[in-house]
Amino acid sequence: MSSLDEVTKSLMEIDGALGCAIVDYTTGMLLSSAGSGVDLELAAAGNSEVVKAKLKTMKTLNINGGIEDILITLSEQLHIIRPSVSNDGLFIYLVLDKKNSNLALARRKTADLEKTLQRI
Repeated sequence: MSSLDEVTKSLMEIDGALGCAIVDYTTGMLLSSAGSGVDLELAAAGNSEVVKAKLKTMKTLNINGGIEDILITLSEQLHIIRPSVSNDGLFIYLVLDKKNSNLALARRKTADLEKTLQRI
C-alpha cells in the first residue's frame, strides 16, 4: 500500500503530467497534491461536484456498478478523474498536457496506482 503523497509523486512521473491530486469528494477537500498549471484546490472542489452528479445520475437511471474513470478533454489538456474502489469517497485527479501524454498509458498507470492507495 502507498501513502497519499507516494501516489501523487508517482502520478507526476506519468508522461505529460502537469498536476495531480487525491481528493475526498464527500467534502471537496484536497488531501494531497503535486504539480502546477491548475489551481488544484479549486479543481478538487469542482470535480467533487462532477463525481457526485454522475453518481446521482447513475442512481436515478438505476445503473449498477461504479465509475471506472471520468475523462475530460480540453483543447490542450486531458483530465482524468478516477474514484477509488478501496477508499470510498476518494478520487484521483490527474491533469495531462495533451501533446506530451499517452492517454491509454496514463489511464492504466492511474488505475494501477489507485489500487495501491492507502488512506491515512
